[in-house]
Amino acid sequence: MELNEFVKEKRIAVRLTQPELAEKAGVGLRFVRELEQGKESLRMDKINQVLKLFGYEMGPVETKREP
Repeated sequence: MELNEFVKEKRIAVRLTQPELAEKAGVGLRFVRELEQGKESLRMDKINQVLKLFGYEMGPVETKREP
């Protein structure tokens, strides 16, 4: 599942509108919209502000490399 889908799914599950999510997370409405639309260049600290509401956070993840 992509990050944008995850955030939208969680937001809908807790019955929040985009403006409500933005207010609760302390980010702008435009940021929430861009996040849910899958914009690729967003600040990780702001993404974590949103994810924190759902008990998650983003961080470095090791990728598996082919030999």
